[in-house]
Amino acid sequence: MKMFGRKRFLSLVVSVAVLALSIAVIQIKPGDGQDAVNSPDIKPSDKKHTVAVSFPDEVKKNDRSFVKGVWIPYMSLDMKGTDRSENAAGQRLDEIFEGIKSSGADTAFLHVRPFGDALYKSRIFPSSHVLGGVQGKYPGYDFLSLAAAVAKQKGIHLHAWINPLRISLKNIPEELSDDNPCVKWQNDDDSENDRWTFRSGDTLYYNPAYPAVRKLIADGVRELVRNYDIDGIVIDDYFYPEDDMDCDKHEYDLYCEAAGLTYLSQENWRKGNINSLISSLYSAVHYERSECVFGISPQCNIDNNEKIAADIRTWGRIPGYADYISPQIYVSEKHPTLPFEKSLKQWQSIVTAKDIRLYVSLALYKEGTDADGGTWLLKDTNITDQIGICRKAGTDGVILYSYENMAEKG
Repeated sequence: MKMFGRKRFLSLVVSVAVLALSIAVIQIKPGDGQDAVNSPDIKPSDKKHTVAVSFPDEVKKNDRSFVKGVWIPYMSLDMKGTDRSENAAGQRLDEIFEGIKSSGADTAFLHVRPFGDALYKSRIFPSSHVLGGVQGKYPGYDFLSLAAAVAKQKGIHLHAWINPLRISLKNIPEELSDDNPCVKWQNDDDSENDRWTFRSGDTLYYNPAYPAVRKLIADGVRELVRNYDIDGIVIDDYFYPEDDMDCDKHEYDLYCEAAGLTYLSQENWRKGNINSLISSLYSAVHYERSECVFGISPQCNIDNNEKIAADIRTWGRIPGYADYISPQIYVSEKHPTLPFEKSLKQWQSIVTAKDIRLYVSLALYKEGTDADGGTWLLKDTNITDQIGICRKAGTDGVILYSYENMAEKG
């Protein structure tokens, strides 16, 4: 690394990390609001399982302030098997939003950047393989503009869902395009940007330790809010890799060298980087359009959030990070180590700021399966009952994961 770039990196990282953590460290108390759990499997599986579902009539008719949402993952948007035309995309989107409307939902969370790419017309990120078949191939139409128009026609609020740090996962996409920022950084003559991405296991990440990387992601959010008729931006739970403290050791060592005896632990330094990113995304959204909102959807498991540097207590208690938080409480009421209502109470103790909404994400994909030790098979009204629990507890809404698992689609 060239000396000028090294000094610039050190000064920026030190100042950002210390400022971001000065509040966060005060907020965190060991054991606060959590019990030891055995890391239950609460991540969505790749298996496609569909169930018939609709929001209860009393929720649809009498509780308009209660958000009734559905996640639309990139798998539901894959145009493979079609002629990849605008007409085919329009038909797909009409089917999706009609199905969501028929379920009684009023808000859709549409995956528009799953792999450092764009399901929209972007000057920053390459066109997604989901639409064009290979990354970097523009499909000839603006998918998000089309989606926004269909959503508006159906009376559905639309939030754009992005993965801020993930570039690839398990060879998806198969190849990165030449206009991908990651590829451009690796192929140029500037050695300073070679570390702006890192790999951990089978996943390639943007490296949030670098201000230039955080700016890139924030610029992408500005582009979305500025150019599209959307109601919000939401990011999910891909932050730092779990149980890998080596992937960014180079940057952490540089930070420690500059900070001297006052340096933070690597875990808290990482939280500082993520908090700086989150704050910049929140600011970007509201700078472009004050009525647009910004949300975060973290993992359910409190311990797991600590491992990936997701500073959920700061986000839920201090204004300036999020307008809403949607924890992925993908567990049954009878889960052997983390039952639904116990997790919900934990999250209600975390999201306490007056103006931060709590939308609970629910595991539609587990309904009728033998997940969580078979506890989802004890009854066939798990999701309906969880919606009722959330309403009774005073939450602000629920989001079903996912459209991919809805049996009746338009």
